[in-house]
Amino acid sequence: MTTTRTFDTLIIGAGPAGSATAALLAEQGLRVLVLEREKFPRYHIGESLLPFTCHPLKRLGLLERMRSSEFVKKYSVQFVSSSGKASQPFSFSTRYAPEVAQTWQVLRSEFDLMLMENARAKGAEVLEETTVEELIQEEGRTVGLRARSKSGQPLEFRAPMTVDCSGREALAPTRLNWRIREPKLNKVAVWTYYRGALRDAGIDGGATTVAYVPEKGWFWYIPQHRDMISVGVVAEGKYLTRGGVREPEQIFKREIEQNAWIKAHLACGTPVEPYRLTSEFSWRSRYCAADGLLLAGDAFGFLDPVFSSGVMLALKSGALAADAIAEAFEAQDFSAERFADYSRTMREGLENMRKLVYAFYDERFSFRKLTDKYPDLAGDITDCLSGDVNKDFSRLYAAVAETAEVPAPLPYGAPLVKQEAELPV
Repeated sequence: MTTTRTFDTLIIGAGPAGSATAALLAEQGLRVLVLEREKFPRYHIGESLLPFTCHPLKRLGLLERMRSSEFVKKYSVQFVSSSGKASQPFSFSTRYAPEVAQTWQVLRSEFDLMLMENARAKGAEVLEETTVEELIQEEGRTVGLRARSKSGQPLEFRAPMTVDCSGREALAPTRLNWRIREPKLNKVAVWTYYRGALRDAGIDGGATTVAYVPEKGWFWYIPQHRDMISVGVVAEGKYLTRGGVREPEQIFKREIEQNAWIKAHLACGTPVEPYRLTSEFSWRSRYCAADGLLLAGDAFGFLDPVFSSGVMLALKSGALAADAIAEAFEAQDFSAERFADYSRTMREGLENMRKLVYAFYDERFSFRKLTDKYPDLAGDITDCLSGDVNKDFSRLYAAVAETAEVPAPLPYGAPLVKQEAELPV
């Protein structure tokens, strides 16, 4: 027999978006339940935090805990040409105050566990190893969830609000046929971890490095604590599998030879983890909300990882979702229309970052040439790539459009209003 439990808000997934939403709602006295499929700590990719991640972390009360953690401090970013020539590291302190200018390279298993424990400490209930099977919808409104425990026990939960923070699995968009894939940003990633590989000296020892390979492919090189390096290559699938090579280890080792900096830095290290492969395609949900339902984090949209925006956008969306839901409870109105401002803010940020991703992959475009011609735009580029994504970048994108495609905004991600005819696929 299935027992039904009631809450104020149900959250699918205990990753950054889900745990942030849960912590901030529970802090306000709402009864919050988080349903997490896995047992934490668990592995996850996406380890480099942007400077503007500090703002949601501060709201969550986690900045001091981050400062006292083992996580490697990140003060800069550098780019390496395909010939192996490294740029001067860009230091965030040249533009931002110390609180913003220093961020971290995290091990996601530890970082996400910290976020989930913070949600619990603030009063949210978290059920791990619990799989959500379906949304409960009545008269066009989401009113709860059906799930199953690790032992197979059927579970049912009801609440005025459900928040889908299920990550790239995107439970609600998948079940509701809302996933819209963006074919121009269809990349493949192959990665692993090294111990003992080379790090730059001094304050730049924690820098993220983006190292180019042919055909607009690139390596990430992310120093982590315990002498580990996260390193992976991202490119079009047809490039990485050229010559019929399809095994992740073979692809990775071949691509090391395409960049002298990567080869030299890995030469003294030892691979210590399996080689992983995934399709890093970008997509957006057709809608961000329906009556009783809101999407946050990667469940709302996934953007190519070249600028490490995923965790920042997830935490930002979690904080914004919590604010919007708290206002919905005050008004006792859980209709999709309530989340229009949330939609506008998230879509603006995603679109600003998306335009720079397009520029990065455009063979005609060069950040160096752009800033040589328009030195005053260097600050706009820095702000967007640091996570300050909700501002007017029209001058920047007018300059980018001189040499590269600037994509039109995707017509997706608004709330699903009852009177609205559904958008075409």
